Amino acid sequence: MVGGPSGRWLAPVPRLLRMLALSPFVSQQLLMVHARRNGGDLVVIGELMESGKITPVIDKCFALREVPEAIRYVEKGHARGKVVITLGAS
Repeated sequence: MVGGPSGRWLAPVPRLLRMLALSPFVSQQLLMVHARRNGGDLVVIGELMESGKITPVIDKCFALREVPEAIRYVEKGHARGKVVITLGAS
């Protein structure tokens, strides 16, 4: 499970329970992982991106005025990479 609702501490619980219930019936291995933000890791990732060793997958770009459309796009499950909101002229 990647991502999840933010805010309330117990908000992810129903999703976790659903994941655990489905686990025996799907071919994928479902794991729970907790990630912590680390400034040093962000520096390393930035360096890897600058060197071209890794590249982010950008699914679609939306202008700032199209934010509601971008949110609907993500909520419907269409995104297969990052959805980017651009602030200036592109």
